[in-house]
Amino acid sequence: MKQIRIFLALFITFFIVSCNTNKKTANTSTNKYQFTKDADKTYFTILQLNDVYEIAPIQGGKYGGMARVETVHQDLLKENEQTMLVLAGDFLSPSLIGTMSHNGERVRGKQMVEVMNAMNFDVVAFGNHEFDLSYTHLQARLNESNFEWISANVLHNINGEYSYFHKTIDGEKQSLKDSYIKEFVNPDGTKLKVGFISVCIPSNPKSYVHYGDMYEEIKRAYNEIKDNVDIVIGLTHASLTQDKEIAKLLPNVPLIMGGHEHTNSYDKEGEVVIAKADANAKTAYIHRFEYDPATKKTQFKSELKEINDSIASNEKVQAVVDKWQVVLQNKIQEVVSNPYEVLYTAKEPLDARESTIRSVQTNMGKIIAESMSLAYNNEVDCALVNGGSVRIDDILAGDINAVDIFRVLPYGGEVLKVEIKGSLLKEVLDFGEAASGTGAYLQRFNAKKENEEWILKNGKLEEDKVYTVAFSDYLLRGLDIPMLSDKSEGVISIYTPKNDEIAYDIRKAIVNFFKWEQA
Repeated sequence: MKQIRIFLALFITFFIVSCNTNKKTANTSTNKYQFTKDADKTYFTILQLNDVYEIAPIQGGKYGGMARVETVHQDLLKENEQTMLVLAGDFLSPSLIGTMSHNGERVRGKQMVEVMNAMNFDVVAFGNHEFDLSYTHLQARLNESNFEWISANVLHNINGEYSYFHKTIDGEKQSLKDSYIKEFVNPDGTKLKVGFISVCIPSNPKSYVHYGDMYEEIKRAYNEIKDNVDIVIGLTHASLTQDKEIAKLLPNVPLIMGGHEHTNSYDKEGEVVIAKADANAKTAYIHRFEYDPATKKTQFKSELKEINDSIASNEKVQAVVDKWQVVLQNKIQEVVSNPYEVLYTAKEPLDARESTIRSVQTNMGKIIAESMSLAYNNEVDCALVNGGSVRIDDILAGDINAVDIFRVLPYGGEVLKVEIKGSLLKEVLDFGEAASGTGAYLQRFNAKKENEEWILKNGKLEEDKVYTVAFSDYLLRGLDIPMLSDKSEGVISIYTPKNDEIAYDIRKAIVNFFKWEQA
């Protein structure tokens, strides 16, 4: 009997130790970005995207893809049903599909709204690229969206009268707001109210848009909402420098979820964290929050989640993506037979961001211009294309296919061979250089400035000579470069390529260049 009692004691001791060990193991295996749950505290999660222009994976399918993001979203909902999905601006434009015609009209962001509706987004900020669309098309996208839009400094300008943008649903106008409130449930059943405020960088002036002062308006929005909520969070589309200024103005905001830069960053200004993910859903930020109703204290942990080909696609969202990819593939195949053939592997990222390609010579700009020259067997003195023709506002890395090229130059266009007087060519080059920061800035091949003189393929530009130049057809319309058009006195002749020539489509010229490079 004594031996039985000893055995039982040893067994009970072993069982208790084993349970404690297992409990400890379970705790230590928890994701480092998660909190150990306390029954008296409230937990919620925000999944953040920003600057998403493509609904399908990019870089040969390796990264991005909204159907993959939705898988992450659903996993987070299983982890905590109090999970939100937000986007910090720039999604209606620019996109390749958006430039395509479907059912008799250009898509113009309709594909993105359909995908985002399928994903059940909660709230988005206006980004500067939303205003690439005309008012009519922006209004159509607003009406189609099931999610909320916010911005404190963006208003609809109607003949000098300013009002909030709106949605029209079932014939009724619903005014947008400059803030948004989301309610979560505390353990005692009371509501935790989280407010979101937003502003948009005023970098895309349009006649139908009024931009208020970002700093004044976001401070106003904060003051108007702060007493009605427990937490205020920023959802902005501004430069990092501007977000830091906002953080200084609003030191009690724990987190600003931002966009605009296209590369991920995680900064701190005072006690305010500023988080930005990579463009096109290459990454997403997961912010897990813990709120203590007793102390009113908020904590959060941020995880930068890479969206890659290890993540399965959500079937519901993938079906919407596939619908639009068929439209895209059919259009591209009108120019290139195999849209997904890898044409080139970039050893360093090719920079086609708007902020650079409209301001300085970039490697992507040089490739475009050199492709134009090669389309005429390099029998031209130089090649010029306006930076504004490049619409991807992103970088290309790794394997590059025809779809990527179409994303860079969605509108295509012919490469024209133009005989032009040196005096006019000098004016054009000078104007393009002075237009840094705008779409008129020229990306060049075989044209560089040395000691205040332009050097072309065969030497110094001389004003009394005639040169042969490869121009993008847009430049001969007199829009970006006002002194240059097909009617300019200094334009002697223009050769327009036939539809079976490489120069017939600038994108075909780039495909040709990459194949030539890889040969």
